[in-house]
Amino acid sequence: MTDSSVPVLEARGLERRFRDGKLDVPVLSGVDFRLNPGDQTAIIGASGSGKSTLLHLLGGLDRPTRGEVLLLGTDWTRMSEARRGHLRNRHLGFVYQFHHLLPELTAAENVALPLFIRGLSTAKARKEAQHWLGQVDLGHRLDHKPSELSGGERQRVAIARALVTRPSAILADEPTGNLDQERALQVFNLLLSMNRSTGTALALVTHDITLARELDQSVQLVKGHLEEDHFNGQLATE
Repeated sequence: MTDSSVPVLEARGLERRFRDGKLDVPVLSGVDFRLNPGDQTAIIGASGSGKSTLLHLLGGLDRPTRGEVLLLGTDWTRMSEARRGHLRNRHLGFVYQFHHLLPELTAAENVALPLFIRGLSTAKARKEAQHWLGQVDLGHRLDHKPSELSGGERQRVAIARALVTRPSAILADEPTGNLDQERALQVFNLLLSMNRSTGTALALVTHDITLARELDQSVQLVKGHLEEDHFNGQLATE
C-alpha cells in the first residue's frame, strides 16, 4: 500500500536535451514536479513544449540529462533498465493516445499481460483482467480482439490494462486525442472515476484546457519550464 506521506513521483531539477546533428536542443530546463497519492494533475502546454518528454522521464521510459526522478522516495533515474522495468510493472500504469493493444490477443489477454510478465498464473491473471474489464463496463467483451472493438472500447481496455497491477499512479499521454468528442468524454470521465474510487494518482498530459479544468490541479510547460496554471487566457506558445 502506498505511503500517503511520500510522493508517488517527484522530479527535482529535471533537464532533458537532445542532439540534432550539431545542435543541442533543450526541451526541459530545471523542472520540479510532485505527484502525491490520490492526486489528479493535468500537464498542459503548446505542441512541442515537452509534455510527453516529461511524462516519459517521470515513468522511467527515458533518462534525464540532469536532475532526478524519485519513485516512492527512491531515485530511479540511474537504475538498470531491468530494475526500472520491475518497478514500472508494480507501481505505474500507462495510457497513451493510441491504445497499443496486441492485435492477436483478446481483451482479457491484453489486460492480463502485465500480470503474466509479473509471473502470475494464467488463472489468477485472467481473474484480475476480468475484474478490471468489468470495472470499465467491458465484462461482456473479454474474448473479443481489438479489431472487434470500437475506438472507445479499445481505449477502455487500455485503461483496464493500466489498472490491473493496482498501480500507485497512472500516467496518461493524450488518452482522448484519437477519439471523437463523445468517446473522449467517456474515457476522460472513466479515468477520473478510477482515480477517485481507487486512490490511484493521475498525471494527464493534454492540450485540451476544457478537460484540464476538470482536474484538481494543473501545471503548464512554457519554454521548458513548469509553471502552476490558473487558466488565465490561452496556452502559452513557445
